[in-house]
Amino acid sequence: MNATDGIVSKILVDTSLDEQLGFLNPDFLRDLFEQGIGFVSLYGLRLIVALLVLFVGRIASRQISNLIKRVMLKAKVDDILTSFIQNIVYYIMLAAFVVAALGQAGINITSFLAVLGAAGLAVGLALKDTLSNFAAGVMLIVLRLFKKGDYVTIAGTSGTVQTLSAFYTELSTPDNQKVVVPNSSILNAVIVNTTANKTRRIDLVIGIGYEDDIPKAKAILAEILAGDKRLLKDPKPAIVVGELGNSSVDLLVRPWVRTSDYWAVRWDLLEGIKITFDKAGISIPYPQTDVHLYTEEKES
Repeated sequence: MNATDGIVSKILVDTSLDEQLGFLNPDFLRDLFEQGIGFVSLYGLRLIVALLVLFVGRIASRQISNLIKRVMLKAKVDDILTSFIQNIVYYIMLAAFVVAALGQAGINITSFLAVLGAAGLAVGLALKDTLSNFAAGVMLIVLRLFKKGDYVTIAGTSGTVQTLSAFYTELSTPDNQKVVVPNSSILNAVIVNTTANKTRRIDLVIGIGYEDDIPKAKAILAEILAGDKRLLKDPKPAIVVGELGNSSVDLLVRPWVRTSDYWAVRWDLLEGIKITFDKAGISIPYPQTDVHLYTEEKES
């Protein structure tokens, strides 16, 4: 190799290094920095605005939903309905602010909503039973078939309503058991609301013996009813002969009371009637059957 070849090789190597290290060129670095600044200026600002919209939206949603709750409670709207509407307003507003924040961040809202709709359809098909409970919960809240604190019987289960949510209803039984019933089951069942009205009628069937004095028994029952101040005077209590049974004459005793006094009055009346009848010599017979025996005469 002569001197000329060495010089040419050096020039080629230097040129190759310049091409490989071109990203270290000051002009290239300056352009890259300017592009980075532009990107951050554009999208960084959008991201900050999006986060700000989301932050403000969350606060606004909470404040407005709380305001609605206070107004409804002041208007003495049912607690369950108030809570439901508060939550619906909060999540609808929050969803609107999330969509607005995504738009500020530069995300194509149309495409996003299309994807969200498809995902929602798939989730809806997978959770159709859950959505059925939700729809039933909305109907129960709107129709107001019962409210918190009511004593209800639903499909054979009785208890006091503790919670009516969008998906289930929680009952507390008299023996302090917690029963959770899906809302869809409630809407398709017979609902007996025992405490829906302020007054209730107590129905008692008191059997006396056929040999006992009916007017005397009725007078004793009337005296017992008159002595209980918890009984309502209007409607007037009824004391009548309801049926001539197989073993007794059945007297129907039907006084009216406030719903809250129902069980206490019923228990007290039963005890008082038994004690008073015993003192007056009026029997409350057991079920009985007469057996007649006949002697068959044999022919001789």
